[in-house]
Formats: sequence, C-alpha cells, structure tokens
Amino acid sequence: MSIHKSDLKKITTHQLQNMKERGEKISMLTAYDYSMATILDAAGVDVLLVGDSASNVMAGHETTLPITLDQMIYHASSVMRGVNRAFVVVDLPFGSYQGNSSEALRSTIRIMKESGAHGIKLEGGAEIKDSIVRILSAGVPVMGHLGLTPQSIYKFGTYTVRAKEDAEAEKLVEDALLLQELGCFAIVLEKIPSALAKRVAETLHIPIIGIGAGPDVDGQVLVVHDMLGITKEFKPRFLRRYAELHDIMTDAVQNYVQDVKSRSFPTDKEAY
Repeated sequence: MSIHKSDLKKITTHQLQNMKERGEKISMLTAYDYSMATILDAAGVDVLLVGDSASNVMAGHETTLPITLDQMIYHASSVMRGVNRAFVVVDLPFGSYQGNSSEALRSTIRIMKESGAHGIKLEGGAEIKDSIVRILSAGVPVMGHLGLTPQSIYKFGTYTVRAKEDAEAEKLVEDALLLQELGCFAIVLEKIPSALAKRVAETLHIPIIGIGAGPDVDGQVLVVHDMLGITKEFKPRFLRRYAELHDIMTDAVQNYVQDVKSRSFPTDKEAY
C-alpha cells in the first residue's frame, strides 16, 4: 500500500520523539540511491539511513572503512531526490570525524549543504564527545551508534555480539546517557544482548533503534539489501528476509539472456 502525497506528513526529530513517548515503533532502513529511496519512502519507512554500509553492498568492499566523504554525499544526494516523507540520516564515514572536532564539523556541514539531508550519525561514546558537541552547536541533528561499531572492526577483530561482559555493558549504558545528555536525538544499538538494549531503551527518554538488539527497543533498522534478499551470504540471527530478490532477479536476467540468444526478444510488436 503506497501513501498518497496529500496524506504525507514529513517525519522530524520531534515526531520521532513523540513516537517513542506514545509507544509507536519506528521503522528504519538503509538507502543508497534514488530508485530505492523512492520505493522505501512511498512504502512508509520512517527513517532512511544513508549508511556507510554502502561500502559493502554498493561498492563491494569487505568493511565500511574505505568509503569516502565524497561518496557518502553522492549517495545521500541521490536518496534525498527520492524522499517526500522520511527523515534522512547520513553516516559520517571513517576518518571524517574521529579525533578532530573541527574535521567532524567540516564533514557534517558538507553533507548537510551538498546533500540536503536531515541529520548525521556517528559511531562511539565518550571518545567522540567533542565532535558531537561541535556538530550539535551548528544545529545539526545527531544520531548516536553504540554496541558493535563496524568502523572499529579492526580493533574488535570480530563482528560478534558486543557488551556481554559487565564492564562493557556498564560503559555502553554510560555512553548512551552521555549521548542523550549532549543532545543526540536518537541512538542505534547494534548487536548487543536484548536485556541490555531493553535497559537502555527504558532508561533513556530519546528513541533507541536496534539492529540485532532484540524487540524491546523503540524501533528497528536493517540493511535494505539484506532484508530484501539481494545479498545472499550474510545470514546473522537478527536478519529476517522479507523477499528473495536475488533469486527473482537472477531468473529475470537469465530469461532475458535466453530470449536475446534465441531471437524471441524483441518481437515485431516491440519494434518501431
């Protein structure tokens, strides 16, 4: 069911906060291009994340680290042209904010000015406090990201569940409270125990979006290529496939190739 344009009400940080307060779950998916963004927006997704996961699913890299700020702006600009309703958040890519709050602000301003996006997301807690403060001081909405932080994959050495040990769990709660105190409008929790995610969602008044963080948070996010079954190799426990587009697309392309080879496409009716 698509939504008529006249019924559209643009999603804002204020509305996302209201959704948490009235117990309405927030839907969030990644988007990287105009065509996909148009579909997701019309289907009623609340938040579109222009994720640095584009490094994996769009560019074929093994990690999110190689994607550049220019590439993120290109993807974000493409997504914005397809959006009427959703709130669009863009990941600050690796190297564009860590350790230097001035660099973080410059990167953010480029994303906001050149893409027209609505906010940014960055990974980490206390260690990036200065960058968050600097970005928020410019009036840009900031979404936090705690738990498994893929930009730190070489530090962790694995994509397994984070914050299972008490010390790491307590640090995560402290970081979440800090992000809220600084002024972040929401936080993504990735791949942490359900009980811990529930604790954070109940403790904080801002929306908590989970990916592999159980059902007791305020919303869910998935990578759209994973959810639609375009990617085949990635099969974590938290992923539910809502379609098997890899198989459907493969069949369609094979049928096209066969029709071209056998000269059954195009027919006289498909010619001028």
